[in-house]
Amino acid sequence: MLKIRRVAIDTHPENTAFLLRSADGYGAEQFQAMRKIEITGNAGAILATLAISDDPHIVGVGEIGLGEQAFRRLGLAEGDSVSIAQAKLPRSLEAVRRKIGGDVLSDSEIAAIITDVAAYRYSPMEIGAFLVACAGFMTTQETLALTRAMADAGDRFDWHAPLVVDKHCIGGIPGNRTSMIVVPIVAAHGLIIPKTSSRAITSPSGTADTMEVLATVDLSAERMRAIVASEKAVLAWAGRMNLSPADDVLISVERPLRIDTFEQMVASILSKKLAAGSTHMVIDIPVGPTAKVRSQGEAVRLRKLFEYVAHKIGLTIDVILTDGTQPIGRGIGPVLEARDVMAVLRNDADAPDDLRERALLLAGRVLDFDPELQGGRGYARALDILASGKALAAMERLISAQGAQTETFRPGALRSEILAEEDGSVAAIDCHLIARIARLAGAPMDKGAGIDLLRKVGDQVRRGEPLYRIHAQSETGLRFACDLAAEGSGYRLLS
Repeated sequence: MLKIRRVAIDTHPENTAFLLRSADGYGAEQFQAMRKIEITGNAGAILATLAISDDPHIVGVGEIGLGEQAFRRLGLAEGDSVSIAQAKLPRSLEAVRRKIGGDVLSDSEIAAIITDVAAYRYSPMEIGAFLVACAGFMTTQETLALTRAMADAGDRFDWHAPLVVDKHCIGGIPGNRTSMIVVPIVAAHGLIIPKTSSRAITSPSGTADTMEVLATVDLSAERMRAIVASEKAVLAWAGRMNLSPADDVLISVERPLRIDTFEQMVASILSKKLAAGSTHMVIDIPVGPTAKVRSQGEAVRLRKLFEYVAHKIGLTIDVILTDGTQPIGRGIGPVLEARDVMAVLRNDADAPDDLRERALLLAGRVLDFDPELQGGRGYARALDILASGKALAAMERLISAQGAQTETFRPGALRSEILAEEDGSVAAIDCHLIARIARLAGAPMDKGAGIDLLRKVGDQVRRGEPLYRIHAQSETGLRFACDLAAEGSGYRLLS
């Protein structure tokens, strides 16, 4: 028996345990064999990847250190006793080997794989093998089975209402922070919209990162339920919820490998929405030369896959193909995006028109799900709610309910403007490159880092005038961002 020590190391999403080398009767060979261990206490058991420490300040004799994720998931207190044993290889790995060989897997085989992934029985290498095999070939039925299995692997919300709406964008367009405008509009209308969002993985900001500038987003399931009961809405980080937990594990391996197939995208998005208790949702698919979806043909194929899987799992969806040829709004990065969102909600004269119109379009389509609203009146209703100030009031109530942010965040004080090298009109903006520059500046970890776009497609610019302004919190971040921008600004001008 070993006593638990909490180790303040974030190993998200994996469970990690720490043992002291040459202690407790274990030899190095045994440690090497036990790379994955099962930790059992009186509240249950978890599997964890084993790390060996040579520092008794991290973990001592007779102790097992648990990283933040493992400590939380095991649910015991520091000092409680647990036992450990070598974890057995998951039986579902045989199905992964068959998938690598080109076989089509059954629903039960996919469910077994996802159950083991969610329980952290797979190593990153084994998860990578599964993802690469699926990226090579995956049937529509396998995609459906994957979606169902991912939703079933975790908790589910039930809002006890016939109409629970949501809106999701597949991503890839910097500044496209429409959810923070759509949610208060829809809530002000009276529909339930419990919006859970991820933090940014490869983008300069996610909805949770931007909302965190204004309010607390790390909410427990109980707190989320209470807020939705009072406000009809929430804008929360999904990381605290056990919704489709296998998805977070898969994503942690997908992103470094740059695997983002349509099949895995559909399973990821729909499984989380199903687990979150949504019944109706709008899906935004931006289409553009530097977006995730780069042609109309690809967009139609993705739309049909969304529609097929959603129908089979009982979700009513409305898929919209939108303009993905340039960033939305002016700000890219948490603080700058929050500024734009609040400008739209306040009906400021200088609020970004494209962000406002995109949000109204999507909010209108969500409101069109309301059977009490005359068909096609969703946009007009959304416009009225925004213009009247009801959306702003709903957002202010939501911020208060979630807990207003006590720290004041501002745009990074270190700045550099990227200038046009010739006269002309802006013909195109590379979304992918602009996002990379903003991330190098420090976004989203540095809330104030990012990019302020000073010119958009169609604008005229003269040589030496600024195209955009980079904000950073550190000299290093500013230098990295400026160095990449010097290789190519991301803007294409036509004389």
